[in-house]
Amino acid sequence: MKAGNNGNTSPPVIKAVGLSKRFGETEVVRDIAFGVLPGQCVGLLGPNGAGKTTTIRMILGQSPLTSGELMVFGRCVPEHASWVRRRTGVVPQHDDLDPDFTLAENLRVYASYFDLAADSIETRIYELFEFVNLSDRAHSRVDQLSGGMRRRLTIARALVNDPELIVLDEPTTGLDPQARHMIWARLRDLKKAGKTLLLTTHYMEEAERLCDDLLIIDHGKIIAQGSPQDLIRQYVEPEVVELRNLDPALQRQLADGGQCRTEAVGDTLFFYTRDSGPLTQRLQNLPGLSFLHRPANLEDVFLNMTGRELRE
Repeated sequence: MKAGNNGNTSPPVIKAVGLSKRFGETEVVRDIAFGVLPGQCVGLLGPNGAGKTTTIRMILGQSPLTSGELMVFGRCVPEHASWVRRRTGVVPQHDDLDPDFTLAENLRVYASYFDLAADSIETRIYELFEFVNLSDRAHSRVDQLSGGMRRRLTIARALVNDPELIVLDEPTTGLDPQARHMIWARLRDLKKAGKTLLLTTHYMEEAERLCDDLLIIDHGKIIAQGSPQDLIRQYVEPEVVELRNLDPALQRQLADGGQCRTEAVGDTLFFYTRDSGPLTQRLQNLPGLSFLHRPANLEDVFLNMTGRELRE
């Protein structure tokens, strides 16, 4: 992997200004602006239907923008979409590997879509199998792989052309913790090598661990932007206390205490506070009551910004 520069003085890999997308009368992306610098991992977070996938499709030149300006590698998209895609790797949300081919054949066929020297393709495939820990399965068929192996193969395929920009759409959805942590490690390796990552995910822990900057999108607009730590400091109190399965009368009594911001969700009462001492002391004096005291995290920010109602 080639090393890169993560300095803030570099021109952005992606620059969007006033970016909007309308389908008929429905505006699904509304006048958003953001930039992605070389070597950054930027995350797009939002509920289902928020506009994340549409934004990615515009960046990849798969969907024309309705208005605004979109530059990738300094060139306008979609006018230069083919040129941009040659420098981009894409990990789609759902694996679309060919089940009738071996792992090596999948990469070999994909490599043929790029202007790669024939004598370098086999070396590149070998390096990628080493990178994703699949060297011993190179001649296995795809339908013999576990879900985690398939995902690692999809990441390897996205890297065949040694892209400068890698777009990952929910790369670890449905994977077990071991596979998820392995993929996180590989994505961190790509960042260290200077690659630029654009990530969508519903796993807030994944966003906290990988992303330098986050865009929270809802109803087509960016409603918050910053590093995970900055967003936590800015939008939610630093401490959270959770109580579950409370007697309704006790829940009302505790919620009326007035010292904390409270939120009741089903059988759980959340207390958001800057000083949990008085509350935890009070709770410890209530017999038979157990509670969870933890620092605030990105999921608290996300739910505070976008609400807790289900999105279909």
